[in-house]
Amino acid sequence: MWERVKQMLVKEFIQVFRDPRMKAFIFVVPIMQLLIFSYAASTDVRHIATGIYDLDNTVSSRALVSRFVKSGYFDVVEYISNDARERELLDRGKVQTVLHVDRGFEGDLLAGRPAAVQMIVDGTDSNTAGIVLGYSSTVIQQFSQAVLAERIDRLRGSARVPGQVTLQTRTWFNENLESRTYFVPGVIALMITLLTLLLTSMAVVREKEIGTMEQIMVTPIRAVEFILGKTVPFALISFVDLVLVTLVGVFWFDIPVRGSFALLVIAMSVYLLSALGVGLLISTMSQTQQQAMMSTFFFFMPAVLLSGFMFPIANMPVPVQWLTYLNPMRYAMVILRGIFLKGVGFGILWPQVAALAVIGAFTLSVAARRFRKTLA
Repeated sequence: MWERVKQMLVKEFIQVFRDPRMKAFIFVVPIMQLLIFSYAASTDVRHIATGIYDLDNTVSSRALVSRFVKSGYFDVVEYISNDARERELLDRGKVQTVLHVDRGFEGDLLAGRPAAVQMIVDGTDSNTAGIVLGYSSTVIQQFSQAVLAERIDRLRGSARVPGQVTLQTRTWFNENLESRTYFVPGVIALMITLLTLLLTSMAVVREKEIGTMEQIMVTPIRAVEFILGKTVPFALISFVDLVLVTLVGVFWFDIPVRGSFALLVIAMSVYLLSALGVGLLISTMSQTQQQAMMSTFFFFMPAVLLSGFMFPIANMPVPVQWLTYLNPMRYAMVILRGIFLKGVGFGILWPQVAALAVIGAFTLSVAARRFRKTLA
């Protein structure tokens, strides 16, 4: 048995690595994709193109504008002089927001009346618009508190200022609230999943297309031996890629690994088995490589959407949430983010590992059963 499996392994490695372009596809492309996608997958909003339409042009209005500039989020691209120019900048997309200060702003402040300020935001991208409004509210609240504190000091002189409630915040796991720290572990799962599915989904169907399946059928090899011979090489290749992209995430993007690296290796090895099982199942069900390729992407895109990578699973409808339990990528996301960011151990992650083991065992057994029917 082991001699036959060994020969299958040698055959698969020769077939995979005989094409130099395949080597680049396996080892170079995932790293390039990780670099590109990790820079692209970020919800942090910086350098917001801002227009300033200051009709008051007083010390108070300029102080407010200065706070926006010094916040580090807003880049003033133009000081607007009329309403038409304000609308033109927003229509052409040259600014994302406009700070509009009407006449009488300083007079209202000095008189103790509410002083209105308008933030006009391009709402085409609702997520970015919401973040811009949040930043703006924070800056204006800080300015309002500074004005109030100055008025209290002026009115009370040296009298004791009433006690104030201050909020002290503490962030666990992702202290700087950088979205890239959250997304990079997910991108690692995406890259490994796509590579594994593409390699394994072509494994059996390629034998059918090039005409070697008939030769395999007349040999004494059994279905389990054939599946092992097809699975082990791609498992080793995927494992090497996992280590490579993880090293890039740690040393290039400075993503911390707070948990056990050994647990990461073991848990992701179980995940690779489930991904390999899905790929082999697709391969045994397809008649051509084109069918296998299309089936892979039909599986991959819903798996990404239902994994919690982009959208929180808790926000999905309840029937869809139940559907995500069939998605192995869901559990991989929890494992990667738990080990990378939270440093949790096996006592927390064992349900995810167990679910991946069940999915992997089921898909591999179904793939072996379908191939056994082919041999029969």
